[in-house]
Amino acid sequence: MAITLIFGMVLIIMAATALTVATSGLKKADRDQDWNAALSAAYAGVEEYQARLANDNSYQQFGNPAAPFSKLTASPVSLPTGSQVNPAFGTGAAGTWATVPFSEGRASFRYEVDNSKFASAGALRVRATGKVGGETRSVIAELRQKGFIDYLYFTDIESQDPTLTGKTSADCKRHAWEGRTQGDACGEIAFSGGDVIAGPAHSNDTMRVCSATFEQGVTTASPTTGRSYAQVDSNGYACSGQRFLKERAPGAGPDQVASVLMPDTLGDKIREMRTDIPGEVARPGCLYTGPTDIVFTADGKMTVKSPYTKKTRISNAAATEGTTDADCGLPGTADGQLGSAKGATIPVPANNIVYVQNIPVLVAGAGAGKQNVNAAASVGDLTETSCSNNHVGYPRAGESVPTSSTTGGTGTGTCAYGARSGDVFVKGTFQGQLTVAAQNYLYVTGDVVYSQTNASTNVLGLASDGVAWVWNPVSAATGASLLGDSDREIDAAIISVNHSFLVQNYGRGGDRGTLTVKGSIAQAFRGVVRNGSNGYIKAYAYDTRLRYLAPPKFLSPVTTSYGITTQTEVLPAYRSTGAAS
Repeated sequence: MAITLIFGMVLIIMAATALTVATSGLKKADRDQDWNAALSAAYAGVEEYQARLANDNSYQQFGNPAAPFSKLTASPVSLPTGSQVNPAFGTGAAGTWATVPFSEGRASFRYEVDNSKFASAGALRVRATGKVGGETRSVIAELRQKGFIDYLYFTDIESQDPTLTGKTSADCKRHAWEGRTQGDACGEIAFSGGDVIAGPAHSNDTMRVCSATFEQGVTTASPTTGRSYAQVDSNGYACSGQRFLKERAPGAGPDQVASVLMPDTLGDKIREMRTDIPGEVARPGCLYTGPTDIVFTADGKMTVKSPYTKKTRISNAAATEGTTDADCGLPGTADGQLGSAKGATIPVPANNIVYVQNIPVLVAGAGAGKQNVNAAASVGDLTETSCSNNHVGYPRAGESVPTSSTTGGTGTGTCAYGARSGDVFVKGTFQGQLTVAAQNYLYVTGDVVYSQTNASTNVLGLASDGVAWVWNPVSAATGASLLGDSDREIDAAIISVNHSFLVQNYGRGGDRGTLTVKGSIAQAFRGVVRNGSNGYIKAYAYDTRLRYLAPPKFLSPVTTSYGITTQTEVLPAYRSTGAAS
């Protein structure tokens, strides 16, 4: 009997132990399941925030200023109201959570927004926390606006700019798939001659591709069925030798996607020079007026000559008030000032923009009212048609100044170097983060290369409402190049909003060697860099840093979306109670 009782007790203990182990195992399995699901809920939060950005380009302004992640960077966010109230912006134990759809209420998330670098670089960070049961997990995702810098080569229309060629046909401003034909003589340009495009490329038009190689993805907005590109040269003759190394299927050519729309102009860049709206423009850029020459130096400085600048920042929307600030260089002709022979040497504006505007016209007579602070009278050699001296060194002595009648000219009725034009001339070794934008023309007058100091973070944007020129002056007497060098290198993201990126006098001056661009090129119309034995051979390579590092206040397409550049799990930001961890 004793043995039987002992044996029975042992069985009871074993059964109880097995039940305890099984129960704890179930609880552990539940916790593991919740722990894994909480990470999925956090990712769902990031995706939901992306969707809101896609539907509303201004949504980056919203967030909870009391959230720890937003407070840490002093992000200027505010809670949305009315129909835009978002439960994912909850914080603290009393704060709300958003429910993951189709989770039957078990999974939820909240997120915090860091938009402190949005104005300067178009970048956002979001920390999303997912919650399932008693488990929470957090991820930080970095998002950036998709823009023109996502491409090594972007073109809206695959023919020459009619403003430069003098073509009057309305079809020259149409895409080929909208009705432009070879008979319109718009100056079709093909990828050929052994061109190697070592980076992603996009055209809203139908590309003409011959003996060229595209090493990375290529896309087109052409909606035509069948082959998505034209297998013909610039004259319309059939050709071969094209290679698409990343095409979706052999022989398919570029992928067909939606159009990427150019803005009408550089838009409100002048707004970035205002000192009276600190809540919207925390750090105004530098405003220069009239022809402006900028030379960068490897030590992070730049020398600026801008003789007609009066105020380097403005203080209201009408620009009738302004300031002169030493960090942009002081106006005047004294030694070390913007109008002096040597110009003003200043540090490159940190993570900011320089904008060069046309000289506003000074209104004369009674009742003229308050004037633009940078206005100047149209007198002497400062008239709209003054093209012989822009007062910063152009044109050069003996130069054959390009006109609409010369190859690579500036178009009908426009000065190449207008004395009142918002033209900027740039060269040098660059260190910093800056965008240089011009209301009229932008000229690259020498090599523009990145300094080896802080090489990983140096980034330059060059933007123009007009043409972005590679300066290539030729002699009026002989037609030969006036430059004593060959080859040209430009390290920058380049955009010509309404016109083209092209070589000045591309059909004259002889062989100029190789044009190396390390960065990205975006343009409304295709620009020519070589004609016969004149001009440059192309060597374009994508700066892969542009996938996550943007020039400050650089242009984005009219319609933008946001891509995730990095996404990393971090320690949970909140407990399941909602309290901060």
